[in-house]
Amino acid sequence: MKLKPDQIQGHLQRNLAPIYLVGGDEPLQVQETVDAIRARAREVGFTEREVLNVDKGFDWDSLLQSTQTQSLFGDKRLLELRLPGSKPGDQGGRALRSYAENPVTDTVLLIICGKLDSASTRTKWLQSLEHAGVFIQVWPVDADRLPQWIQQRMRSRGLQSSRDAVKLLADKVEGNLLAASQEIEKLLLLYGSGHVDEEAIAASVADSARFNLFGLVDSSLNGKPVRMSRMLSGLQGEGVEPTLILWAFSREIRALSEMAYGMSQGKRVETVLAEKRVWDRRKPLIKNALKRHPLSGWCSLLQRCSHIDRVIKGLATGMVWDELLQLGMILSGENFLEVGNRS
Repeated sequence: MKLKPDQIQGHLQRNLAPIYLVGGDEPLQVQETVDAIRARAREVGFTEREVLNVDKGFDWDSLLQSTQTQSLFGDKRLLELRLPGSKPGDQGGRALRSYAENPVTDTVLLIICGKLDSASTRTKWLQSLEHAGVFIQVWPVDADRLPQWIQQRMRSRGLQSSRDAVKLLADKVEGNLLAASQEIEKLLLLYGSGHVDEEAIAASVADSARFNLFGLVDSSLNGKPVRMSRMLSGLQGEGVEPTLILWAFSREIRALSEMAYGMSQGKRVETVLAEKRVWDRRKPLIKNALKRHPLSGWCSLLQRCSHIDRVIKGLATGMVWDELLQLGMILSGENFLEVGNRS
């Protein structure tokens, strides 16, 4: 069975599965999902807890040996397996498949791992675990869904606010759900339950936005130049090297150029997306970007990337941050000179 993080509470009230796999790189959602499973396990009598950390040289036989060892007091047990990254290797995959085929009575196996890519979700070990238990894949909350997430979180804490106030809070904590949760708790402490207006949020909420390279590029691909500009300014303020930002832009533009070329040769858009192994979640974003520029436009953007690289190396004149801004604006489909007049 596959569930989303916001479905776990309802599931736990009805049932407790023998196996849970929680994977993702959004710390707050992973932690809250894992905490909910632990709490429910304690409620129904799984009072003993054992933790196995998978590090270099980990003996996967110890997983099976641990499950075969009975508790000294005959208690039900929660066995946590902490897997850094998302790849257990061949030996680990075999051990997990073996366990999934015959889950241990009076034991709940909770596996906590990092972000799982599309290839990992197709592996036999993961599919075996999903068939025998529950797989919760945790995705970051993107900017478009963040206001809704914040509003739901505020309601759960007895707070109400206007759409503009929620948007303001979202802008200040973008990319950092932990900061968003902490700020909501602070608002509750400062003002108590009830309505919180925009002025109160502006006065009390710290600017905790955590901008990242891939979010920057996706903002351009999504045709959101104002947001892209704000993210670029944030990255500059954080001291991120222009070389890394150019790498992120160039990587995406090169891939899109290759896709545009394939389409110019008569290939269907779904074919080029499959060839580039574009994730289902990103397909709408990539499709929109491909509609925005012809093949010649993507070639022009690649040339601009090459020019910015020379600027960074001191081989061409120009202001590197201005050049990066113009690159992002053009990628988003906007006229650079017109964007400054937009709110």
